[in-house]
Order: sequence, then C-alpha cells, then structure tokens
Amino acid sequence: MKKDHLLAKWLNNDLSKDELAEFEASPDFEKYQRIKNYTAHLTIDDLDENAMLSNILKQKKVAGKVISFDKKWMLRIAAVLVLALGITFALRFFTPETQTAGFGEKTTCTLPDNSEVVLNSGSEIKYKKWNWNNDRKLELKGEAYFRVSKGKRFEVHTQLGKVTVLGTQFDVKARNKRFDVVCYEGRVKVNYKHTQIVLTHGQSVTFENEKQVNINVNSLKPEWIDNEISFHQENIRSILDEVERQYNITIELNTNDTTSLFTGKLPSKDLNVALQIIGTTYNLKAKKVSKNKIIFDKK
Repeated sequence: MKKDHLLAKWLNNDLSKDELAEFEASPDFEKYQRIKNYTAHLTIDDLDENAMLSNILKQKKVAGKVISFDKKWMLRIAAVLVLALGITFALRFFTPETQTAGFGEKTTCTLPDNSEVVLNSGSEIKYKKWNWNNDRKLELKGEAYFRVSKGKRFEVHTQLGKVTVLGTQFDVKARNKRFDVVCYEGRVKVNYKHTQIVLTHGQSVTFENEKQVNINVNSLKPEWIDNEISFHQENIRSILDEVERQYNITIELNTNDTTSLFTGKLPSKDLNVALQIIGTTYNLKAKKVSKNKIIFDKK
C-alpha cells in the first residue's frame, strides 16, 4: 500500500526529498520512469460533452428484430396433430375387434351392448365397436353361443349362412360344410343360400350337402357349455375333428369306414372316456403314440 501511495505522489510530483530518494531506490523505479517518459508526449483532446450528446440524439433508432412464427408452419403442425388423432380414432373404433378360443379352450366375451358370446374351442368372432348399437353385426368362424341383449337387429355371419335376431339366446355352428343353428329363447331367422327359415324356442336346423334337417331340442343351452359334446347324425371324421379341437390333440384314423353316422354325447374333459366311446361305437382301438397324438386302428 505504501508503494502505491509513493507512486501516486511521484506521478503528481508531490514527493518530498526523502520520499523521492526512497522511491528512486526501489527496484521498480526504472520501469516506472520509462512508462512516464513514453506517455509524456501523448495528448488527449478536450472532451466536448455538448457535441457528444448532439451526435447521440442524431443517430437513427434501430428497432429490434421480432422473429415471428410462420403461420404456414402453425397450420402444418395443426394438420399433423389432427391427422394423428384421426388415425388413432380410426384404429380404435373402425378396426375389427377379434375374440378367439384356441383348441382346448372356451372363451366368454361381452359385446358393446352387453350381449354375451361364449366361443367353443377353435372358434373366432370379429366385429366393429363403432356404431355397434345401430349396426350389430359380427363374423363367426366355428361355434358360439349367444345371449343377445334386446335392441336393434343382431346378425351373425358365417361362411355358410346368416342368423338374424332381435334379442334371444341361440347357438351357431359353421364347420366345414355343415351349418347348425339352435334357438333356446325368442326367435331367430336363418338364411342359408336360397333358403330362409324362422326358429323359435326349442327348435334347431341343420344344413349339410344341400340337405335340411329340423329337430326339436329340450336343453336350455348348448351341451358344450357344460363340457359335453353333442352330435346328431354326424360322421366319424366330424366327430374326431371336434375331439381334436376340444382336447388340442391330433387323431389319425386308419380305417376306410367313415359313412356310419353317430348321434350321442362325448365328454370334453375326460379324453379316455371319449376315446372308449368312439372305439366301442366304430369297433376301433385307440393307441396313444405321444402326449398329443392318438391313432385309431381297426380291432
């Protein structure tokens, strides 16, 4: 601090003789002397404060730049958002809903109007949720039992025919070339090719090979709901196909006798009993070659 004080007084020529002698003896004096000699010839013009203010006032004001967001880009972004929402809406409501029951399974599902569908093994339905209450239509592959809530017309479409109801309980089965419909409550209208028939409670119809068979039923629901498989005048290949679906197995039949028709019931939860009934009926011997494969040979 003393050194800085002496430097300031030296620059103003205010040092006493003793202070000047002390300052000149310092190791930095020579450096300070060179700086003083160099700056001694520099001159600074007098500051004209009025002229400076006048120059400032004469300068043009430059407005700050405002970066605007292009309206076109805003519209593009809005369009993209609307499109994305539209696609999401379409996928959710217009894409068909699919419910399936795999081999060895049964699946129960509820439709948008609270109608209930029970799918038998190896079956599938497809329908659209959008506007369902005004357009109750679905596609069926396989077999299903329906408990339809009251409302507008309800249609079940299969590859073999169509069933139309308002509010009722019925079973539809479309396998290979055989089309079966059973009415358990209310009324159903069945369309098969050029034939149309109305069924009421306790009535059923079967179409196969251009033939129509009508029979009465006493049950209140399909037997397969209670784990029984019911057959009426069906050949052995149709029976084995159904057993394969119910038990998720493969059955090989080594016989040429497939013309005899079977009417009766098989359990869908006891494979050994089902095989015994088939073997006794057709004079066949069942052999398990693996966990999921059965071979029937002539006895």
